[in-house]
Amino acid sequence: MRQLIPIACILILAALMHFGVMPLVGGFYGKLLMDIGINVILAVSLNVVNGFTGQFSIGHAGFMAVGAYVAATLTYYVTLRTGAGGQGLFFAACIAGGIVAGLAGWIVGLPSLRLRGDYLAIVTLGFGEILRVTLQRTGDVVTDAAAARSMRLVELTTHVGGALGFTGLPFYTNGFWVVLFAGIAVLAAARLKTSTHGRAFVAIRENEVAAEAMGVPTTRYKVQAFVVAAFFAGIAGALFAHEVGVTLNPRELGFQRSFDIVIMVVLGGLGSVTGSALAATALTIIPELLRGFAEYRLVVFALILIVVMIWRPQGLLGNRA
Repeated sequence: MRQLIPIACILILAALMHFGVMPLVGGFYGKLLMDIGINVILAVSLNVVNGFTGQFSIGHAGFMAVGAYVAATLTYYVTLRTGAGGQGLFFAACIAGGIVAGLAGWIVGLPSLRLRGDYLAIVTLGFGEILRVTLQRTGDVVTDAAAARSMRLVELTTHVGGALGFTGLPFYTNGFWVVLFAGIAVLAAARLKTSTHGRAFVAIRENEVAAEAMGVPTTRYKVQAFVVAAFFAGIAGALFAHEVGVTLNPRELGFQRSFDIVIMVVLGGLGSVTGSALAATALTIIPELLRGFAEYRLVVFALILIVVMIWRPQGLLGNRA
């Protein structure tokens, strides 16, 4: 029964966000809060791979893209073909996006996680770029209901807007869903860190050869970490795709996005769940605070990061919490 208390707290916070905070702040600040939640999911999930197991993945936005496009395809074309829609469909689409992204993580991770260090980074980067180019070459979005009904759903997955982006998506993402999934991601990562699997992840990070000598199946555990991280990245992608003011476009989910997520993890502290969440929050807010600097905004942002990393090379919280 005590294990349900954190879930109940997350549900209460999600309801308060949706019914209390969002109506008060609305508009720009409401979107900023949702962006923070999405980035928290991305940073915490990547920390499972880069922080807990000590691997170096720089293709996290690729799994985000998988979840985004799977969820978008379901919500858009199911509604177009059947007229069904609403928050129930959106929840199912988010879970489907996470599952397919997790499957993609398993497919990519199984062969590539036998590699280490820079080689793994190159493979994950290549996956993200291949996916981005593939999405840019897809066909235009089908807008005619009769035409959509005459095509199989598998065929419709090749009509997701290409380089112009997937337009016409419903704006289902709200404060409730963002806080719910962000809370679950943080809770899952924290529980995972202190579990038997988490201790195996840390053993791999500290000394993979010694872990293998002690009988730890390192490849299996690394793949599991990859799948968990990809699953939550897929959910974050689904939330991003249906956010107000967003046009789902492959350019938004390329290497730059992956790099931003890596910065959040490193800045917060490799292995620190709380640190990743704090860094994701800070790195979402700071660029908005610097908008007054116009073209110097990115320079000031980079200088802040450099100063912080010189001051705390181990990250804000190291590998604690």
